[in-house]
Amino acid sequence: MRIAPCIVMVGCLGLAAAGLVAAAPARAAGPPAVGAPEPVEPGAGPGVEAGSGPGEEPWAEEAPPWEEAAAPAAVADPLEPINRAVFAFNDKVYFWFLKPVARGYAFVVPKPARNALSRLFHNVAAPIRFANCLFQLRPVAGARVLGRFVVNSTVGVAGLFDPAGSWLHLRDQEEDFGQTLGAYGAGHGFYLVLPLLGPSSLRDGIGLAGDVFLDPLAWVLDPWQSLAWRGAEVVNRTSLEIGQYEDIKRHALDPYLTIRDGYAQYRAHQVEE
Repeated sequence: MRIAPCIVMVGCLGLAAAGLVAAAPARAAGPPAVGAPEPVEPGAGPGVEAGSGPGEEPWAEEAPPWEEAAAPAAVADPLEPINRAVFAFNDKVYFWFLKPVARGYAFVVPKPARNALSRLFHNVAAPIRFANCLFQLRPVAGARVLGRFVVNSTVGVAGLFDPAGSWLHLRDQEEDFGQTLGAYGAGHGFYLVLPLLGPSSLRDGIGLAGDVFLDPLAWVLDPWQSLAWRGAEVVNRTSLEIGQYEDIKRHALDPYLTIRDGYAQYRAHQVEE
C-alpha cells in the first residue's frame, strides 16, 4: 500500500485545522453623507459654478486619480515579501529552463499532437473531478464527468480525442478539492506562491494535497514515474501557452499584483459556479 499520499493528506489536514479560515472580504465603505450645498459666491451668475471666479479653477479641489485610495486586495497577502521572492524564483525558472525546454519540445512535436496529449492528460485526471463533484453534492455534474471519461477513454483512444464534446456535446466540468472546500464556505485564507507551482492560497494548497490523494496515478506510479508524468504534462502545457505570461509582464505595472488578484478572482468565480 502506498502511504505517501496519505502522509501528505494527514499533514495538510493538520494545517487546515490550524490555519484554515475564511478570508472575510473587506467591507466597502458607504458613500459619505451629503452635506448642505455650498453657498454661491458673489458674482456667480446662472450657469456659473461656485469657485469659478477669476483666478480660481473649478477642478482645484478634486483629488487627482493617482491620489485616490487603492482598491483592496482580492485576497489577504500577509506573506507578500516571501511570496515575491518565490515569484521571482519561479520567474527565473520559467525563462531560464521551462520556456527553452518547451520551445524545443514544440519544435519537435507538432501542435495537433500536443493538443491531443493535453486532452489525454486532462482525461486521466477525470476521477479527481468526478470525486469532487460528488463531494459537492452535484450528481448531474458528476455524471457528465463520468460520461466524458467513459466515451473519451474508449472511442476517444484514452482521451487523445474528445468525441464526448464534439459529438455528444457533453460539457466539461472543472472541479478540484480547493473548490470543494470553497463550496462549503472556506475562504482563500491567504495568498501563497508555491515554488515551481505558482499562485495558490492556503485553501487551494490544502486542496492540492486532497487532489493528490484522489489521483489514481498517485497509487499506481512510483514517485519517479509520477514526477516524470507531471513534468511531461507541464512541458506540454507550457508549449501551448508560451506568450501568455510574457504578455502579463509586458502590460502590467506590477505583474505580481496582477497575477495575485487575477488568480483570486478566477478561483472565486470557479467556486461560485
